[in-house]
Amino acid sequence: MNLHGKDIKIFTGNSNRQLVNEIAEKIGIPVGVASVGCFSDGETAVNVGEVVRGSDVFIIQSTCQPVNDNLMELLVMIDAVKRASAGRITAVIPYFGYARQDRKARARDPISAKLVANLLTIAGADRILTMDLHAPQIQGFFDIPVDHLLGVPIIAEYFKEKFAGEDDVVVVSPDVGSVTRSRKVAERLDCPLAIIDKRRPKANVSEVMNIIGDIRNKKCILVDDLMDTGGTIVNGANALMDAGAKEIYACCTHAVLSGPAIQRIQDSAIKELVVLNTITLNEDKKINKIKALSVAGVFAEAIERIYGDISISTLFTQI
Repeated sequence: MNLHGKDIKIFTGNSNRQLVNEIAEKIGIPVGVASVGCFSDGETAVNVGEVVRGSDVFIIQSTCQPVNDNLMELLVMIDAVKRASAGRITAVIPYFGYARQDRKARARDPISAKLVANLLTIAGADRILTMDLHAPQIQGFFDIPVDHLLGVPIIAEYFKEKFAGEDDVVVVSPDVGSVTRSRKVAERLDCPLAIIDKRRPKANVSEVMNIIGDIRNKKCILVDDLMDTGGTIVNGANALMDAGAKEIYACCTHAVLSGPAIQRIQDSAIKELVVLNTITLNEDKKINKIKALSVAGVFAEAIERIYGDISISTLFTQI
């Protein structure tokens, strides 16, 4: 591929190789040759095995668990191709870790999302391509362009086909912070919106207070951007069932699924959890209740448009 005097190359670390292979296949190029591992003392070791001088380089790496290892791999790979005279470097981060630390919630808290933004920029990234940042304002933490893709169209299209012709569907926001995202799904499905009002007494513990909206005898779809320990979604699902809901579905872009999440989902009232593959589901997380949809198509399209200097804004409204 050669559109304007330089070629395109895709590299990856170890966080999400399956997704990267899908993206590369859709673009029609091989994944670049690079060795990414560790020295005996645990330091990240990277060696890029092909010429990148003048190339438009895309390094695809989710900063998911193990977060710090994957982040260091990304930073060191950026540095490696920068020092090898890459023409332009785009860090493609399907899941941007540390995004929940976007403000000082208490005295003397760090703002780690800003720190990571600084690290990526100083390492040599020229632009960022990511999806569904936990806090959209993180785009402003960067002094380089950020292309922010949305997972809502993919998820909404799935449920639109699943519930075609049915009029007993309602989209539910599990908390006030997810109302905007949930409303977008509800608009695409042309169905009502309900909100769960809750109070969180401490980290990773959520307490459901009340439900705003009519969910009795309805098929409810809980919408969030990520699921970590699963407490928010599972407590919300159980509260909806107690309030008379017919069936409970849930969806999120980023399936972090740490700690007790899988067991909680398995034991919950949730009939199906739909996630996107911005984070690879390990074998121990592949249960019948979880369905993963691919983001390879939208990322491949975005990469091709960035390479060709074409607007990607239409990707915000289409699949």
